[in-house]
Amino acid sequence: MEKTINVEKISSFEAIIEAQKIAFAPVVFQATIALKNLGILDLIFSKRNGISLTEIAEQTGISEYGADVLLEMAESAGIVLFSNEKFTISKIGYFLRSNKMTSVNMNFINDVCYKGLFHLEESIKTGKPEGLKELGNWPTIYEGLSQLTPKEQKSWFEFDHFYSDNAFDKALDVVFESKPKWILDVGGNTGKWSMKCCAHDPDVKMTILDLPGQLNVALKNAQEHQLEDRILGQEVDLLSANPVIPKGADAIWMSQFLDCFSKEEILKILKVAAEAMTEHTRLHIMETFTDRQEFGNASFCLRATSLYFTAMANGNSKMYRAGEFYELISKAGLKVVGDEDRIGEFHTILTCSKIDV
Repeated sequence: MEKTINVEKISSFEAIIEAQKIAFAPVVFQATIALKNLGILDLIFSKRNGISLTEIAEQTGISEYGADVLLEMAESAGIVLFSNEKFTISKIGYFLRSNKMTSVNMNFINDVCYKGLFHLEESIKTGKPEGLKELGNWPTIYEGLSQLTPKEQKSWFEFDHFYSDNAFDKALDVVFESKPKWILDVGGNTGKWSMKCCAHDPDVKMTILDLPGQLNVALKNAQEHQLEDRILGQEVDLLSANPVIPKGADAIWMSQFLDCFSKEEILKILKVAAEAMTEHTRLHIMETFTDRQEFGNASFCLRATSLYFTAMANGNSKMYRAGEFYELISKAGLKVVGDEDRIGEFHTILTCSKIDV
C-alpha cells in the first residue's frame, strides 16, 4: 500500500503533527460535512477570485461566527486557502466537492456508519455488529436494507454500486464468454446486474437468490423493466442450517457478496455453490481484493470498509486478500480457471469450476 508519508523516516515533530490529525479527525470530517451541506464549499468554489467571510455569511444565511469556525478548521485541514482576507478552494477542497468516489465515501460514512463506529471496540470484543443498533434492530445490516430510511438507503446503495457499476461492462464480457443461458445471481441486491445481463443477451434467463426483503425489491425492479418473465427469484438464507440453491445453472455470479461473510461462512457458501454446479457450470466471483489494487488510496478505502463490516454489517467479515479466497475455493472442492484483474478500477474476477471436472 502506498503511503503519503514515510512513517519510518519522519521526524518526531512531524509525527506529533500526524498524531494530532488523527486525534481530531472526526472534527475535520464533521466540519467538512457541514461545509458541504450548508453550501459554503460550493460558494467558495464558484468564486475563483476569492470571497470574504462577510460575503459568505450573507450569501449562505449562516452567521459569521458559524462560517468562521468551520472555515478556520477547513484552512488548517488544507481544504480552503485564506489570503488577503478572502477564501479560495484548495486542490483538496476541489476533490472533496467534485470527486464522485470521495462524495460517495463521505455520504456512506456519515449517513450509515458514523454513529455506529462509536461501538467499534465493542464489536471487536463480541464479534457482532454492535453499531447496527444505531440504524435498527436486525442481526445484520442485510436484513434491514429494505427498512433503512431513504437517505440511509441512498448512501448505502450509492456506495455499493459505485464500486461495482464501473466494472459491470467488462464483467459481462468475462461471464458471457462461455455463452451461458441460465445464470444464478447470488445476493442480487436491486437486480441491477440481472437486468444488465438481460440487456446484454436477449436469450439469457436469470434467477436472483437473496433474502426476502431485498429479493422483493429486485423483482419489483425487474417487473418495472418488463423483465419478469426472464428474471425470477428464490428466497435463500445461505447461513441457514442446510441452504440449497438451484442445480444445473450455466453460471453462478457473486459480486461483492462473499466479502460480507467470515471465512468459515464463505467456505460454507462455496460448498453450497459447488453442490449445485455441473461440470459445465462456471462460478464467477467478483471482489475488490486489498492486494490487487493499483493505487494505495484504493487499498486504504477497502481497509476502512472492513471496519464497517465489523461495526455495522455483521461483525465478522472484511475485505480480503486474493490468496485467502484461493485457499477457500480449493477447500470447497473448486479450482480457479480464470483470474482477471482490472475489471473496472478496483475489481478482480475469479472464475471457478469443480475440481473433478
